[in-house]
Amino acid sequence: MKVSNCLIASNLVQRFDEVRFNGPINWQIKSGEQWAIIGPNGAGKTLFIDTLAGKYALKSGKITCFNASGEEVKPSECIKIVAFRDIYSLSDTRESFYQQRWNVGVMQDGTPTRELLPKTAGSEWGKHLIARFGLEDLLEKDIRLLSSGELRKFLVVKSLLNSPQILILDNPYIGLDVVSRKVLNELFEEIIAEGGVQIVLVLSNPADIPAAITHVLPIVNRSIKQAMSKKDFLDDKALREELFAEIEPEKLNFPTTSKEDLHSSEIIRLNNIHIRYGKRTILHELNWKIEKGEKWALLGPNGSGKSTLLSLISGDNPQAYANDIHLFGKKRGSGESIWEIKKRIGYISPEMHLHYLKNIPCLDIVGSGFFDTIGLYLSCSEEQKQKALEWMQLFGISHLKDVSFLQASSGEQRLTLLTRVFVKNPDLLILDEPLHGLDARNKEKVKNIIEKFCGTEKSLIFVTHYDEDIPKIVDKRFVLSKR
Repeated sequence: MKVSNCLIASNLVQRFDEVRFNGPINWQIKSGEQWAIIGPNGAGKTLFIDTLAGKYALKSGKITCFNASGEEVKPSECIKIVAFRDIYSLSDTRESFYQQRWNVGVMQDGTPTRELLPKTAGSEWGKHLIARFGLEDLLEKDIRLLSSGELRKFLVVKSLLNSPQILILDNPYIGLDVVSRKVLNELFEEIIAEGGVQIVLVLSNPADIPAAITHVLPIVNRSIKQAMSKKDFLDDKALREELFAEIEPEKLNFPTTSKEDLHSSEIIRLNNIHIRYGKRTILHELNWKIEKGEKWALLGPNGSGKSTLLSLISGDNPQAYANDIHLFGKKRGSGESIWEIKKRIGYISPEMHLHYLKNIPCLDIVGSGFFDTIGLYLSCSEEQKQKALEWMQLFGISHLKDVSFLQASSGEQRLTLLTRVFVKNPDLLILDEPLHGLDARNKEKVKNIIEKFCGTEKSLIFVTHYDEDIPKIVDKRFVLSKR
């Protein structure tokens, strides 16, 4: 087969300094090649693909694309990018509130998932994709009720149904359970065998590079390294160490925040929990008890009810009042306010990240953790600002203190929201996929902080689809199955 160019990026220089790389961008994709763009958090990977997609004006350079017949076409006609932020395009997420997923009774004019798929969903290929990802039961469900993992699977299927020439997937494995990751890799093989679509994966960890990838483009500090074959990249230990330098566990001195002592030894007690939405039962006769100082992993496939369960504990789900739930020694509905519950809980989730669209400095995002708000509506005291900055230094993101949250990379946003969890010194940490999108170095840093912070007194619920991400201090498991 004759190898021809499908995409050529020649001497691209972005017009504005805040999105400009350290040198001109030069890159090309040839037919038959499948690429991974890889680098640490904040390296510029998303800036790179957004530049290819025409999101940023160019000071100089040109992006040229060719179709299968060798004819030049517009980049927008051949390139399709799918990223976590694209969930916003699926529904009125920007206009909805964070707890809306749990407040079905106040939701109006919901959009069934099926209506957001292209017409090709009815083709044999469409039916195959929907069946492979197990989305059949979700098609009539309101799009706003899908879990973050289900939304990601839906986005991947939707993008494949549009049959782009070059499909760029930004961190496609985030939020997918083990079975779904395996299915996605098998689909990559099928797509490549058909020859109609070339894939480009944007990744933060070398371990995520699938067998289908043939070439790698490393990026670090907004600089493009030499493109190479996947084999050469995996054999180049020095380059991988440059991209993802290992860190020694640090001696951590945590900023202290005073609060009332916790008198109850019982943190959570759930008795015969039953949650149902429409015809679908999410949780049935569920019982769970967590004592002070216990560390749990909450596990289960996409759609098994993990996020629903956590919403009951965190105070975001109104069905908590229809169930027998005790938090910190008090029964829900016995007169306590939601803020009394939240002040003892540090919580992060994919849903929170999805709704945290605040164009304010990252320092203010961290400071909002003192008030348990989505955004900063009360002013931090000087002491609170100092505590927030100390925590940012601990997480290695103090350089972002004056940077708008929306201008930070997705990995930097996740670190900012993680820092927000710790500032008020909570008794219970609920960390729902907290290592989402973090590179190997930052994962180890965050796990080290979690392990040292929790010690013997703090309680922990840790949610993940990767066993290797579970901190060593976790010694108990609670596993949900999809009903």
